[in-house]
Amino acid sequence: MKDQNRGWLEDLPEAFKVYRAGRDVDEVECIIPDLAGMSRGKAMPARKFHPQHETYLPVSIFYQTITGDDVEMDIVNQWAEYDLVLKPDMSTAKAVPWAKEPTLQVIHDLYTRDGQPVSIAPRQVLKQVVDLYTQQGWKPVVAPELEFYLTRPNLDPNEPILAPVGRTGRPGTGRQSYSMSAVDDYGPVIDTIYDFAQDAGLAIETVIQEDGAGQVEINLTHGDPVLLADQVFYFKRIIREAALNHEMFATFMAKPMRDQPGSAMHVHQSVVDIESGENIFSDASGAISERFLHFIGGCQKYLPQALPLMAPYVNSYRRFESDANSSAPTNFGWGHDNRATGLRVPNAAPQDRRLENRVVGVDCNPYLAIAAGLACGYLGMMQQVKPGEPAVGELEDDEYAIPTTMDEALTLFEAADDLHAVLGREFCDVYGEVKREEMRLFHREISPWEREHLLLNV
Repeated sequence: MKDQNRGWLEDLPEAFKVYRAGRDVDEVECIIPDLAGMSRGKAMPARKFHPQHETYLPVSIFYQTITGDDVEMDIVNQWAEYDLVLKPDMSTAKAVPWAKEPTLQVIHDLYTRDGQPVSIAPRQVLKQVVDLYTQQGWKPVVAPELEFYLTRPNLDPNEPILAPVGRTGRPGTGRQSYSMSAVDDYGPVIDTIYDFAQDAGLAIETVIQEDGAGQVEINLTHGDPVLLADQVFYFKRIIREAALNHEMFATFMAKPMRDQPGSAMHVHQSVVDIESGENIFSDASGAISERFLHFIGGCQKYLPQALPLMAPYVNSYRRFESDANSSAPTNFGWGHDNRATGLRVPNAAPQDRRLENRVVGVDCNPYLAIAAGLACGYLGMMQQVKPGEPAVGELEDDEYAIPTTMDEALTLFEAADDLHAVLGREFCDVYGEVKREEMRLFHREISPWEREHLLLNV
């Protein structure tokens, strides 16, 4: 077995070889992203792993809510729980830098026993959308920006989340956007994130302090949508582990603290012609193309229906609340270099022209959020949907308004036939059922606010 393994170990990325430093590989984690975008899978001794090795997981991993509750659906023999086949994508092989011994993690794709891709797997949903672009001779390009909070460890869910204590010994304070000293306050955590990313062969474009207390943003280099979704998937785990190494939590909740801004995952999107390599969002003269306007039009028309994929939890909608602490857009208007709109066209040269989707929350599954944004733009280009007029300055509240609750957004999603056709009807049915059950579970809870204000006052 050792001789058999030597070949594939030699073919691993250079970053892993540097991390391994000649040591024996102890373990391989065979992982897939679930509906929430978290890792599920199996770990095995490295001597038992091989790229042609098949691993199995039950299909019911996609029938669970974020709480772990099972969801009853109208699926024949649902609880027979047939196996899905995991096949490794060795191009995704990365180190697990926080492990005590050299450990490898590999993202797997899911197939049925007769070799068909599993349509409800989030990575496959994104691949299907990218394939629609490929059929048109197009290559979509994305660049995500990840916002997150470093916090003190929160061991009691009934207690509020608190900002961390940095090197000064004082709790973090908000309203310090782009402050270098604020980033330095949590320098050891940031350094560990860089170290882990280097060991995993992942590149960070920039790191900045965001508006909230202990809120950080990491920007990733633009590239292929599946590749970037894989990177976000890996980075979330890296950031959490780096924070734990310094006795902090890292959270990707959209709105973890009442009086602090929410966290987004802004996604920059462009489309390149495969044959010519030119950005189809610009015409021959360098001006905005009709296809770019149709992409925007599709986003304005369909993103409200796709919102549960970009804002997937009841907490996600707290980020959109209009108050002094919110900087999130509450609309699907578009404008040039206008951060008051949900869809912003940044200043850029014609070859770099792109649309920034500022509505996506960082609590999303990156595969599904990126797939949703590209699906909406694709529908707009195929249907030649005209956008509204570009916004100059702030928009009125009722212009291109965003759904304000998860219940409202789910109702729109469930009726979105065109969107379901692009994302896959089976996936949309399962996803909608899981989200409905999560909302039922949430509505059964009695909150501290209700106990405080209603217990003795009504």
